[in-house]
Amino acid sequence: MKIIMVPGFWLDASSWDAVVPGLRAAGHDVEPLTLPGLESRDADRSGIGLRTHVDAVVERIDASEGPVVLVGHSGGGAVISAAADARCERVVRTIYVDSGPLGDGGIVSDEWEGDGSDLPLPAWDAFEESELRDLDEEARATFRARAIPHPFGASTEPQRLSDERRYEIPTTLVASSVPVTVLRELIDAGHPWMAEAARMRDVEIVGLATGHWPQLTKPAELTAVILTAVG
Repeated sequence: MKIIMVPGFWLDASSWDAVVPGLRAAGHDVEPLTLPGLESRDADRSGIGLRTHVDAVVERIDASEGPVVLVGHSGGGAVISAAADARCERVVRTIYVDSGPLGDGGIVSDEWEGDGSDLPLPAWDAFEESELRDLDEEARATFRARAIPHPFGASTEPQRLSDERRYEIPTTLVASSVPVTVLRELIDAGHPWMAEAARMRDVEIVGLATGHWPQLTKPAELTAVILTAVG
């Protein structure tokens, strides 16, 4: 199976380095992506918005043969939502890692402060303790050293979706910093964060108790979750 992996904010393709080998060992064709503007700290991020990132993923879908599974972490969930919407006939499963699908008109976040076209990794106290679980001081230092400013426009440009066939695509939600029970309650209540997921026909929720970055804190366990979802 072709698996395209989209990182969350401040991360490039290397953030999946501890997950990719296990997927490839199982016989899958895995392509972790570095989104436009995340190539380096010195990259030009002006003019890059959410749609720029979506188009980059759609381009990789079009360059692939056969069915495709999309994996999106955190803000990458919004990206794979729109990429699946654009290529409903090609995407056979979406996997959201501590994330969820973003509906039409939604934005990823308006809580972060940008520096022009750059959105730097904020101080750790900007995150909830549940998000930082298992991310020890050494891991935090490594994360910050490798973090790349995210294109500010990717967090504020509204999502644009048009094909309701996206609701037929089987979906896996990996709940790591939020308990499975809480996520189910949000979906059942039609909470704005999970309104798009509530409209999907086939959604499974898998718990992976750790923080917001399981690809860094529990990569073996995340690999197993993805293999089960794909299999």
